[in-house]
Amino acid sequence: MEIREAVAQDWDAIWPFFRDIITARETYTYDPELTFEQAQAIWMSPSSSLPARTTVAIDAEGKVLGSANMYPNRPGPGAHVASASFMVDAAARGQGVGRALCQDMIDWAGRSGFRSIQFNAVVESNTAAVRLWQSLGFEIVGTVPEAFLSPAHGYVGLHVMHRPLRKPAL
Repeated sequence: MEIREAVAQDWDAIWPFFRDIITARETYTYDPELTFEQAQAIWMSPSSSLPARTTVAIDAEGKVLGSANMYPNRPGPGAHVASASFMVDAAARGQGVGRALCQDMIDWAGRSGFRSIQFNAVVESNTAAVRLWQSLGFEIVGTVPEAFLSPAHGYVGLHVMHRPLRKPAL
């Protein structure tokens, strides 16, 4: 598996699993009615702030297995904290794609000078993602109760997860 910068032509391969994930309404707060073009604008250009980046994980044959986008969590005084979103094709789950995409994002954030990473809305019932992020050094720093409506689980919390990249100054 290789992680590389996404190019515009990758969107055609990302869109089917992006659409499946958002229409399932289990792990993302994106509007499930997003059109191809609206979703492309959100995913492929995640922020007007620099640096921002979208990547894909591809197999040896060049098939897109998953994608990530990363960006400053907030502009201005909050721009020293990175954030990201990750999507993996259902056929590639459990094969280390999410881990590889996240590790690439962590490395990018460190190289780009961010002090930490914050995931703003990790769905509490998405236990596989929560475990993965925790195994990569993220901690749950808070949970907004009943902030997400899951068709399978009802109202569940959204975790805010955090990972430092630099040791705090003394």
